[in-house]
Amino acid sequence: MTSGQQSTRFLAGTLIATFVLAVMAATPAIGQEKAKAAKAEKGKAITTLVVENEKVRVQEVRFRPGDVNEAVPSSSMRVVHALKGGTLVRTYADGKTDKVEWKTGQTRINPPSAQAYTAKYNGKKELVLYVVVLK
Repeated sequence: MTSGQQSTRFLAGTLIATFVLAVMAATPAIGQEKAKAAKAEKGKAITTLVVENEKVRVQEVRFRPGDVNEAVPSSSMRVVHALKGGTLVRTYADGKTDKVEWKTGQTRINPPSAQAYTAKYNGKKELVLYVVVLK
């Protein structure tokens, strides 16, 4: 094994170990934040604040079958990642609807929307979205 290969293996091993330690360190903090989740109301999506500062708000949104989210921040840029996929039906103030399919692992950048809307989930399994809202 050449010196360059040894250096590359060492660097890769160090990066992997650093990542694993970071995940382990963050796990208790995430669990503590989830404990601050609002109590689940029947028929409403559960939004859990993960972290927030003056520039961003990070939240996890869980939809059970039939749940509705009326607090969609349509006036802000959002980055949304599907932890568990499913299809939402958006209903706009003017009555128009459209379906938004989320595949597990998919990430989208949602620009601000001109209209407010609510999102309803009619799937059979839980839909979980990780949402980063830019302020």
